[in-house]
Amino acid sequence: MNSVAIKNTPTVVSDSRNKVLIYSFEPIAECNAEILILGSMPGQASLAENQYYANRHNVFWKIMAETLGFSKESAYEIRLDELTVANIALWDVLQSCARIGSLDANIKANSMTANDFQKFFQAHKKIHTVLFNGAKAESAYRRYVLPLVNTGDVNYLRLPSTSPAHASLTYELKLKAWKAALKAGFNKTSISF
Repeated sequence: MNSVAIKNTPTVVSDSRNKVLIYSFEPIAECNAEILILGSMPGQASLAENQYYANRHNVFWKIMAETLGFSKESAYEIRLDELTVANIALWDVLQSCARIGSLDANIKANSMTANDFQKFFQAHKKIHTVLFNGAKAESAYRRYVLPLVNTGDVNYLRLPSTSPAHASLTYELKLKAWKAALKAGFNKTSISF
């Protein structure tokens, strides 16, 4: 596959005010991607492993495997290939932020910098559906990105977070919501919950 590889760049640095900043990964996307899944910022396990959704308690890969028909135990590169073959792109809303731990609630509000979505959408013109993996991804996108980009008729939908911190929904309910949203995305129809 020609997926954009995750750069091995430093993921933690200090800024001029001695605040520790963390950085997200490059997008995983083919030029023919139609669905974009957005998280907020990789958690500590993901940053340490240099992999999207590396926390073993996060159900993202379990949901993708069950929905797309591959093994969640597959090597990371194979799981990424399964997404790109299904025309799914994967990225995070934030390029950098200050956060202690992995919880979105710990992201310092005045530290958030969004990724360059104008450039991303120019390179991925077939994106018609954006799925937010949780409330923080959606709120950060609506605040820092949406006012700056023109995405035309793109459908936006917030889904239940796959994070273990979002324990108010069962796995079965998360799976049902994600499957319905991806099916609608594959069929280029809108859906709301």
